[in-house]
Amino acid sequence: MPLEVVTIPCRSDNYAFLLHDSDSGNTVLIDAPEAGPILAELEARGWAISVLLITHHHDDHVEAVETFRARDNCIVIGAKADAHRLPPLDSAVEEGDTIDFSGHKIEVMDVSGHTVGHLAFYVPDAQAAFTADSLMACGCGRLFEGTAEMMWASLSKLAALPPETLICSGHEYTAANAKFAATIEPDNPALISRIGDIETARAAGTPTVPSTLQLELDTNPFLRARLPQVKTAIGMQEASDAAAFGEIRRRKDAF
Repeated sequence: MPLEVVTIPCRSDNYAFLLHDSDSGNTVLIDAPEAGPILAELEARGWAISVLLITHHHDDHVEAVETFRARDNCIVIGAKADAHRLPPLDSAVEEGDTIDFSGHKIEVMDVSGHTVGHLAFYVPDAQAAFTADSLMACGCGRLFEGTAEMMWASLSKLAALPPETLICSGHEYTAANAKFAATIEPDNPALISRIGDIETARAAGTPTVPSTLQLELDTNPFLRARLPQVKTAIGMQEASDAAAFGEIRRRKDAF
């Protein structure tokens, strides 16, 4: 596979990602939370940014955009619906658009909920989805702007991707997310196993991101809101999937 995904820890708990095409030598940066760690990775590898993709407008995802625009004269791409509050865009995209990266297709997905206008980027040739603060490792983003129905629709789109897809999310919140997940499904064997793996990784200083979609389907309570056993666990057997998701999100907010 000519595409390589590199995970870069930034700030206190953010992640940026590089997507590198070894045939062309071109590189995509997904989100720019902080310049220093990304610059160090690029310089160590001798790479320059060709394209910078922005998932959403929050400062901890766009802080260093201008650093890389100035350094590499990269093309900056973000949501058309969010262009008024993003750094200046060279290309504004929306749900259903595709971006060509050195012959590889990057599919644009609207995953509004955490914010309205939040994008995810799915790259079939890398078997990776860059989801930022929509679908997260064992969790999902808070609903700062969208509704439970909106976020459930977004998560459902992501859940329909191939199960081997890498979920490249935006924060190292996995341990806290898993602790909450255990309040919903304390006897879920996949979750119990995952909690052990998370503890081992964090003790070693290793990121828990990316995960795989299959792991999220097996352990993430927000994706599992549609399941009868999860609805029973929260006392909402007859509820819609979106309503059950909303209740789980409410409980996490208060956790």
